[in-house]
Amino acid sequence: MTTAAAPLLALAHQAHDSTIPPQARRGMTSVCSAHPLVLEAALSRAAQTGRPVLIEATCNQVNQEGGYTGMTPVAFRDMVWDIAMQVGCDRGLILLGGDHLGPNPWKSLPATEAMERAQAMVRAYAEAGFVKLHLDASMGCRGEAAALSDEIVAERACGLAASAEAARPGQAAYVIGTEVPVPGGVADALDHLKPTAPAAALQTLRIHQDMFTTALGEDVWKRVIALVVQPGVEFGVDNVAFYRRDAARDLIDTLPRMPGLVFEAHSTDYQPAVALRELVEDGFAILKVGPGLTFALREALYALDGIRAALRPGGDRLHDTMDRLMTDRPGYWAGHYAGTDQQVSWLRHYSYSDRIRYYWALPEAREAVENLFSDLRETGMPDPLLSQFLPGLYEQIRTGHIPRDPRQITIEAVKTVLCLYDGAASR
Repeated sequence: MTTAAAPLLALAHQAHDSTIPPQARRGMTSVCSAHPLVLEAALSRAAQTGRPVLIEATCNQVNQEGGYTGMTPVAFRDMVWDIAMQVGCDRGLILLGGDHLGPNPWKSLPATEAMERAQAMVRAYAEAGFVKLHLDASMGCRGEAAALSDEIVAERACGLAASAEAARPGQAAYVIGTEVPVPGGVADALDHLKPTAPAAALQTLRIHQDMFTTALGEDVWKRVIALVVQPGVEFGVDNVAFYRRDAARDLIDTLPRMPGLVFEAHSTDYQPAVALRELVEDGFAILKVGPGLTFALREALYALDGIRAALRPGGDRLHDTMDRLMTDRPGYWAGHYAGTDQQVSWLRHYSYSDRIRYYWALPEAREAVENLFSDLRETGMPDPLLSQFLPGLYEQIRTGHIPRDPRQITIEAVKTVLCLYDGAASR
């Protein structure tokens, strides 16, 4: 196992170390974002703490064809490394991962073609040095059922792992699972949400283990570090299902029967600190967060926009620019929000789903943000306005613990969320 992936393997084994009580278990935050300011927040925090930082790109976001960010795995890696160099983060602390790697970007195609492209994507991730690969072949392709059998999912995941091994033998740590939550939250009610049934989790594991060891060997199977399950956490457009360990108790009790593995918890965004810590104690050692980070970023940017509006009434508003971009290009949100025009209007900007995150990379949005920062550097940010619009950071700003700079304030707002996760994962 390479040095880069060693922390992941160690994380998987500590859950089965009888000398470590649950209260002392450690976890790892998975930062699922391609926004440069979010990445800067994560990397600068790693530079401060000296602890490894796990950064994951998703299949739709980054792939061999560019994804919606326009970045290949190599380009994403290089962007992360460039930011790390700027903030003084040792490259050895960085763990790169690929999330939901499978046929999802091409599921409208026949399965054979979709899987060929998925295998090419996994190969590209492996060649770029990504060491944590979440293999997700749980969705049906053209002409198939939306949900596939464990056998088909495992067979396809095995093929994806084979592509990674062909590219860089013995280097990757893998995450598997068939009960994979929808990326980016759900649009319907959460009252029906239930943790994964223990029998389903054990069956998924058994089928994957049989196929992996037969086709790829024991060495590859030993590098399968986590199983994605549903612990009973999720977020919708305006509500959150909090973790309840009593409801997940039967699932938690299956972990001792999964040697060398931990659970990976998706959609942990917006969970309270106590719930995040309980997840880690209960074996959900990998906590994935994405929209919750860009939600904090948007909150900070809009708060700064409010300060500018108070200082320069009648001027440009970031909110108006983003609203125009979203209404002109509704593809990223139109199928996710429902209700009256007024309801959809506020959801576009403020929902937990945070579909606005897809628009920050547009040239007009980047220019609007830079103009906001430039304007506030000219006007300054008086303490009373900082108190009004940024109460959570106000005390740290006015006492000099956070630089009085709009860009740095935005990064610190994201770090506030990362601190919650670090507190849960590193106790």
